[in-house]
Amino acid sequence: MPAVSLPLPIARAVLHPMFRYAMHARLPWGVQRALLDAGSALQVLPPGTGVDRLRLGGRPAERITSGSGTGSGALLYLHGGGYTIGSIATHRSLAAHLARELGRPVYLPDYRLAPEHPYPAALDDAEAAYLELLSTGLQPENLAVAGDSAGGGLSLALARRLIDEHGIRPAALGLIAPWSDPNESAPRERDLVVSRPWSRACAEAYLGAGDGLDPGYAPLLGELSGLPRTYVQADRGEMLYTQCTRLVVALDEAGVPTKFSVTRGLWHVAQLQASLVAPAAAAVRELADFLDESLQPAQTRP
Repeated sequence: MPAVSLPLPIARAVLHPMFRYAMHARLPWGVQRALLDAGSALQVLPPGTGVDRLRLGGRPAERITSGSGTGSGALLYLHGGGYTIGSIATHRSLAAHLARELGRPVYLPDYRLAPEHPYPAALDDAEAAYLELLSTGLQPENLAVAGDSAGGGLSLALARRLIDEHGIRPAALGLIAPWSDPNESAPRERDLVVSRPWSRACAEAYLGAGDGLDPGYAPLLGELSGLPRTYVQADRGEMLYTQCTRLVVALDEAGVPTKFSVTRGLWHVAQLQASLVAPAAAAVRELADFLDESLQPAQTRP
């Protein structure tokens, strides 16, 4: 349970104006980044969290631990933010809650953002981070990948690249409301967190001069067979819910073992508020349970 548990109506009332004005298509990207970094101070770390700064794949990163960390293996976590915003600061609390529930270190890299660095910069950085972690002695079967929103789509694209170009399959994928096809226009104008104009601006910034049908940019359009066991979470009321259901159907048709978890009454990537909202903390525990099972030796899995 979080130290402070806000009732959902109060949490929604507090968060809605913050996201509505901080993530606005007319605001410069630098201003959006600064506002969200400042707001992340509300998302506290669990007691006993350890934060070590390092370089990973040539980029700043943090190794986040909690307590003694009894499990073997680790998690590479790719933050969301439409490939244009989001940072270690905005996602440190979520990574720390995952580290506590998982009992393993969580690596949180600061991959390059668009529009300064369009596709495939973020994917290149994620690939470099994963491969460097393997060089430390970790094996693919005990190194999982997770991410939220754009970071979820990036996780999916990373797994495909690792399989196709390196013959490596991560232990599992944990995808929180993954943005797996940025080409798709949302069916609604906005939800509590994201608006259609903002998401379109992010998609265009990330694509740059690239091809929107490139599966590295839109992994939902690419080959899904052979991916590791995958967890997908979405809230029924968020804009990406329909796309997440498409992804789950496609994964199932491709023969990928998949768990689809649907919440009601939360919001897009509510797990970021795990330190403030009990149902969000419960969603983090569910993801951690899935990843923990995936990181167990095959002969001991349920």
